[in-house]
Amino acid sequence: MTEKKWLSALKPLVSAPVQWQAFEDMVDYYTSIQQKSLEQATNIVEIHRAQGAVMALKKLKQLRDR
Repeated sequence: MTEKKWLSALKPLVSAPVQWQAFEDMVDYYTSIQQKSLEQATNIVEIHRAQGAVMALKKLKQLRDR
């Protein structure tokens, strides 16, 4: 699937305010968990993993804008 097809298929999610808010709340929850992991990381691998997870979650939150 191309990016355009994915975005078209996700329109119902971003157009439904209740579902979108629940999705954003879930993403925020997982972001906070990863930020705590980042704060407690003791080696560079853990830091990079947590940073990557936060970046991926932020991209998910930007779906509505795309």
